[in-house]
Amino acid sequence: MIEGLQSFRNIFKIPELKRRVLMTLGLLAAYRLGAHVPTPGIDGAALAQFFDQVQGTLLGMVDLFSGGNLRRLTVFALGIMPYISASIILQLLTVVIPALERLAKEGEAGKKKITQYTRYGTIGLSLVQSFGIAVGLESMRSPGGGVIVPDPGWGFRLLTMITLTTGTALIMWLGEQISEKGIGNGISLIIFAGIVVRLPSAIVSSYTLIATGELKLFVFLGLLIMMLGVTAAVVVMQEGQRKIPVQYAKRVVGRRIYGGQSTHIPLRVNTAGVIPVIFASSLILFPATLTRFIQHPWMQAISQALSPGQFTYTLIYSGLIIFFAYFYTAIVFNPIDLADNMKKYGGFIPGVRPGKKTAEYIDRTLTRITLPGAVFLALISVLPDFLIRWFNTPFFFGGTSLLIVVGVALDTVRQMESHLLMRNYEGFLRKKAKARA
Repeated sequence: MIEGLQSFRNIFKIPELKRRVLMTLGLLAAYRLGAHVPTPGIDGAALAQFFDQVQGTLLGMVDLFSGGNLRRLTVFALGIMPYISASIILQLLTVVIPALERLAKEGEAGKKKITQYTRYGTIGLSLVQSFGIAVGLESMRSPGGGVIVPDPGWGFRLLTMITLTTGTALIMWLGEQISEKGIGNGISLIIFAGIVVRLPSAIVSSYTLIATGELKLFVFLGLLIMMLGVTAAVVVMQEGQRKIPVQYAKRVVGRRIYGGQSTHIPLRVNTAGVIPVIFASSLILFPATLTRFIQHPWMQAISQALSPGQFTYTLIYSGLIIFFAYFYTAIVFNPIDLADNMKKYGGFIPGVRPGKKTAEYIDRTLTRITLPGAVFLALISVLPDFLIRWFNTPFFFGGTSLLIVVGVALDTVRQMESHLLMRNYEGFLRKKAKARA
């Protein structure tokens, strides 16, 4: 505990890291401040009653990712999901459209251009989603029969579209500023903040259920123990690696001898981190949310099939997570480039020929170790649905939210650790480093 506090104090001894941490906290505070600015033209009490009725359904999950903003229909009600959806579409198009593929290979200039296209796509998707929400809210009633939108019409629809789209654009800007000037991944941290801020209310709700007898104490303790076990499993999977040994041949340059050392390539079991879960959630929530607000038998049937707990939803959601685990790993890790660099500097894997054979070996190994990581992500993400069905009780903090919270926290701590170690400070993983030494 004392060592951990000492490592935490070291953060504020490094001016650059201190500035980045404070910048991140300030931008996240601004995001939470905007979460209390309501959209005009909404009866807040009637909307709150409606969301109390749909707790644990698809809309409840959308509200989770928006950090509770959809429940209150604040200016940040759409959350960051349109930006994530636009990013997915651009990355998929990069694979199939040669012009975008060439643009992605142009370095920093190409990356800026693709980022600009992603922003345009975010605005377009936000306009579509906000229009669907506005139209849907006009036809909805609270459980008591109250009208959610007192003055429906095109005035309310246009105002809602402008408000929610502007809110999403502001969140997108905040996320980019955190990634550039702060610490950690901005988009992931915004989702992280939206989930963590709901933890106190979840604890109070659990206490209320226990006090009223709706939730048995031993069941709650069992869920708590299971949550701790799942958290430990997530940490193990996030930190798990397969080390491929690499040997560098000796080279004589002038009077100096280079190489001749042994090292390894650390291939992570879950290279993509929590990105597959975020991508899959965004992709399945986009059509499901729109169909929820359109009063048509076909659309309502699709919305029902894509609701959490349904077999169709579980199957599609799990399949998307596994797909994006492989897809994102293929984007961030290129075995061919790694093999070429090893060959260039005289490195080789014992028993494997340099060049093409090395690339194939690394790719085959990465494919094998990614599968258990992807299946684990899928199983943990659908875990709350099974717990709710088996115990007939709400499970507020688990599955998708737990994966995101643990994954983002580990990634952020890892980045702070690198800053500390670069400046010869003891990091958060001091004991681990000493054990290796």
